[in-house]
Amino acid sequence: MTGIPEVGAAAPDFCVHDQDAKDICLTDYSGKWVVLYFYPKDDTPGCTKEACQFSEELAEFRGMNAEVIGVSPDSIGSHERFIVKHALKIQLLSDTKREILQKYGAWREKKLYGKTSLGVVRSTFLIDPDGKIAHVWPNVKVKGHVDAVKTVLAEKRG
Repeated sequence: MTGIPEVGAAAPDFCVHDQDAKDICLTDYSGKWVVLYFYPKDDTPGCTKEACQFSEELAEFRGMNAEVIGVSPDSIGSHERFIVKHALKIQLLSDTKREILQKYGAWREKKLYGKTSLGVVRSTFLIDPDGKIAHVWPNVKVKGHVDAVKTVLAEKRG
């Protein structure tokens, strides 16, 4: 486990498969804003709501020169089914080895029903067009989150 990257630091690079088994690297988005969000599991209530909200607002994000990318430890096939079932428009990356999750500090201890275990902590990172961390949401609650991200993105863009 590594710590959460700080605002102003270079965003940790990665290259993994998306839902179409296509290699996706952070450097592919050079010159764009990136909303990189980490979520625990496809097709669970909170994760579905978050993915649907990001999908619904994707045109607005793209209008601000931003792409939205979701990351979870689910398989490519799971992502593909999740996208089809909910008509998602966002890109989902399959981090089955938890490498990106660890680089961004989203794989960490969490408590659930009094038990402590390692798992995905819902987190979001706003990465600027130069590849630097512009804002961090380390413990996301789904309600109102997409709007909060849009607000910060609009402020950071100037």
